[in-house]
Amino acid sequence: MERAAYEVAQVLERNREHLAGLCANSWPLRTLHALRKCRTAALGGHIDRCDNPDCHRLHLSYNSCRNRHCPKCQGHKREQWIRAREAELLNVPYFHVVFTLPSELNRICLYDPKTIYNLLFATAWQVIKGFSSNPNFLGADPGMVAILHTWGQNLSLHPHLHCIVPGGGISRSGKWKPARNKGKYLFPVKAMSNVFRARFVAGLRKSLKKELPCGFCESLFRNEWVVYCKRPFLGPAQVVEYLGRYTHKIAIGNHRIKNLDGQGITFSVKDYRHAGKKSLMLLSDKEFIRRFAMHVLPKGFVRIRHYGILSSSKKKELLPILQKVLGGQVPNGRPPLKHRRCPYCQIGIMATVAVFDSRGPPKAWSDRLKKSAPRTTLQEA
Repeated sequence: MERAAYEVAQVLERNREHLAGLCANSWPLRTLHALRKCRTAALGGHIDRCDNPDCHRLHLSYNSCRNRHCPKCQGHKREQWIRAREAELLNVPYFHVVFTLPSELNRICLYDPKTIYNLLFATAWQVIKGFSSNPNFLGADPGMVAILHTWGQNLSLHPHLHCIVPGGGISRSGKWKPARNKGKYLFPVKAMSNVFRARFVAGLRKSLKKELPCGFCESLFRNEWVVYCKRPFLGPAQVVEYLGRYTHKIAIGNHRIKNLDGQGITFSVKDYRHAGKKSLMLLSDKEFIRRFAMHVLPKGFVRIRHYGILSSSKKKELLPILQKVLGGQVPNGRPPLKHRRCPYCQIGIMATVAVFDSRGPPKAWSDRLKKSAPRTTLQEA
């Protein structure tokens, strides 16, 4: 993919003196400053050399912020996570289930995001586990991988949980029991929606009883809540494609930004209510940063969670057995991650020969970089 013409970091940099006034507390402020400095001299860097004797090019690279909200730092993490999950795939249908919170809860999400988002995870798992354990629907112990997204295409607050659910589970006898219709049907969405709403409101009352206005919980029953269940993936390859699209996604990627000027930021949006029709949206710098900051998760909050037979406490023991019973581990056909190759000769492996802080490379290396200027490159990736 070509490098984006515009970046979120550019917006933050040109507004760095005003970031404090656009954040609710110090944590999102620290995050925005990290994103602003990512892959710049402010974070220091390192000098790499190609080990190919016919090349030996020097490469000066600035360090990444490694923040999970950064548009430039997710690629390698995503690949590592996906490859780990590929080894855990079962040869069964998988369903994509989405649990969405209504807009009436947005203000509480801003007030106490940790409580609300933890409750969303817990309630979604209660629904999946409850329906799975019911003999009328499945009668087995299920698994689930859940990924929290808090944004809509226009960067508004839109908390929802993307869940991957295997089409079946382990029965009381210890055998694999497939979902209905040979794994083509999970659970009735209407019933799931009603149970999701009831259990979430009950949990909300218990967690924030004193902070909620009178009659607020009752008002949440006026409208239907949304639980969406897609048809099962056609095969394991589609599951992997889904993982790559959703796991380390952030509120907005740099490639969606189409223009930066004195008026503000113009970026592309998709209208999913109209078959994903694309359009452009213009926001002022202040409004863009305010919306972006809303999606900075609380410190230490886990946004990807595994449950049931896919949880860390069970999968090491159960998954190899299930893969054998259900047809063996699904081959992913993807080569392992390699060391970074020289972008010029494409043969040598890059090896770090010097590191430096924000003051820049040591004088000895600066001189060597100058002397080899025609053969030296500056990398920001």
